[in-house]
Amino acid sequence: MEIKKDRVVTIDYSLRDDTGRVIDSSNEAEPLVYLHGNENIIPGLEKLLEGKNPGDSLKCSIAPADAYGDRDESLVFKVQKKEFGDNAEIAPGMQFEAHGENGVQIVTVVKIDGEDVTLDANHPLAGETLHFDVKVVDVRDATAEEIEHGHVHGDVDHDGGEDCDCDDDCGDDCNCDDCSRD
Repeated sequence: MEIKKDRVVTIDYSLRDDTGRVIDSSNEAEPLVYLHGNENIIPGLEKLLEGKNPGDSLKCSIAPADAYGDRDESLVFKVQKKEFGDNAEIAPGMQFEAHGENGVQIVTVVKIDGEDVTLDANHPLAGETLHFDVKVVDVRDATAEEIEHGHVHGDVDHDGGEDCDCDDDCGDDCNCDDCSRD
């Protein structure tokens, strides 16, 4: 079955930076499963996977514009240590969720200088060219619920079938996976 919009795709992958250092890999973990055409992976990789079939492999490099974008120095800013609350222990490299105009963002502590804390709201891979080795493992049609929710629900049978963890007790409150039934 060919990869196209609203199909669930399973891939094995390895991601490297320009120096060849492995950034992420499914080699010692589970394969990545995503809903194609729903912005669940970076646009450049999604575009290159379009039309591929199980068993196909590809090696590709994705420019920042088609991955996590270019670095934006306006997203590096300072806040006062007290903004983290009393007795908060913070250190460079720590990451936090910040709520702003554009919704929730992950910010990284870059530097601490007295009471000043420098934060970076750029994605950690912003400005990086990403190098992928990918093998398509499986492709299947998405369920109506997966399409409605815009992401994969795994092998859950929301009718209480054999793949469901809720012992035939799903009903309207099923929490078998990443989201609840509406």
